[in-house]
Amino acid sequence: MNEASKLSRLPHPLILIFAMIIIAQVFTYVLPRGNFERDDRKVLPGTYQEVEAASLPWHAALTSIPKGMEKAADVIFFVFIVGGVIQVLRATGAIDALIGASIRRLGHNPLYLVAGMTILCSLGSTSVGMAEEYMPFIPILVTMCLALKMDAIVAMGIVYIGAAIGYGCAALNPFTVLIAQDIAGLPLTSGQGFRWLLLLVCLAVGIHHLMAYAKQVRSTPSTSLVSDVDYTHGFKIPADSQFTGRRLLVLGIFLAGISLFVVGVARWEWYLTELCAVFLGTAILSAIAARLSLNVSAEAFCQGAADMTTTALLIGFARTIETVLTDGQVIDTIIHHIASTLEGGNAYLSAVGMLGVQSVCNLLIPSGSGQAYVTMPIMAPLADLTGITRQTAVLAYQLGDGFMNAIVPTNALLMGMLALGRIPYHRWLQFVLPLMAKLYLIAIIALMLGVKLGYE
Repeated sequence: MNEASKLSRLPHPLILIFAMIIIAQVFTYVLPRGNFERDDRKVLPGTYQEVEAASLPWHAALTSIPKGMEKAADVIFFVFIVGGVIQVLRATGAIDALIGASIRRLGHNPLYLVAGMTILCSLGSTSVGMAEEYMPFIPILVTMCLALKMDAIVAMGIVYIGAAIGYGCAALNPFTVLIAQDIAGLPLTSGQGFRWLLLLVCLAVGIHHLMAYAKQVRSTPSTSLVSDVDYTHGFKIPADSQFTGRRLLVLGIFLAGISLFVVGVARWEWYLTELCAVFLGTAILSAIAARLSLNVSAEAFCQGAADMTTTALLIGFARTIETVLTDGQVIDTIIHHIASTLEGGNAYLSAVGMLGVQSVCNLLIPSGSGQAYVTMPIMAPLADLTGITRQTAVLAYQLGDGFMNAIVPTNALLMGMLALGRIPYHRWLQFVLPLMAKLYLIAIIALMLGVKLGYE
């Protein structure tokens, strides 16, 4: 049997996610229902109690899908809009001209380009919490990596190794570490020196893993984990990829739009709604600068949005898993029983146990901020009881949340990006699991050092 036939027999990501939705529904029947009391989304420690509630109906796995898609509506609409905008930008020729220029300048040693872009992604994540913002760049990076005799796995690795390490070792991420520190009663800028050092160590390991794979694919293309995937459509650089004044202007408009959003996040707490508006404005101004007709611009936008349909569906289905567990009132039960196993252990085991708890919780609650609101009110006082600092508990939270983002199928953003890059989920796991083993070893050492040094 050839590789293409084997691939066709493997479950589609949508099938895997739907299977997890069904498993989540089964959990609601076999686990006791229970809730914590909450104050402004924060869980109040010691308030867990089992409750009497009706079981989910047999068809909950089906009826919850629209609910999950509704809860993920901001990300889904963002995906459609960004798909359309990127297609408009590609219609101007500016993006392909940039890729062509990068290849001409760095084609002799593209690994420097891979390392540099991974570092940039990690810095964006560790500082302002960038993640969804990277999605538009996946098709562009895939195109560039294919032209440089690498593959889509390398393109995905640039973004997701950078983002996962950036989130896991976040110094100032407002959506994770700052929320967790606020809940734990810590100064919001405390402890970041240790996290910056940890970021450097993890980045060195992550970049080494990615570059070793990229070098192997360049020397022996048949070793690519996606060598049997068809990339002949949608990832080719057109013959006309030279820079012109108009294309430079379009790139300037695009860069200005990204810069505006970064400032908006830092000063005015902008998020996806504002990002969509910035992207739409960027597309309109770019079309005008490139002198695209109204019809050409509209057709490009609709085509780009249509190409995102599979990605949007995967995001909505993935969010449904959390919806089923929440409606069945078993998420708090799972977290309560996992956390209670840490009580009474020594400090070192408790710190490592917290990492395990947060990693499991990331499977149930893929949102970093959502996970902080649910787990940190429990972990902060638990840290006091087990003899570790609250700063170490925060570190365990962000390491478990950030690193697991790169592998959990309930992470809608991960599944969406894999779909954009046409990367089968199991092939991504083949690439990233060895790296995760290395990063988790570093995480365990870091947490033990935190306990030893009284990390504050």
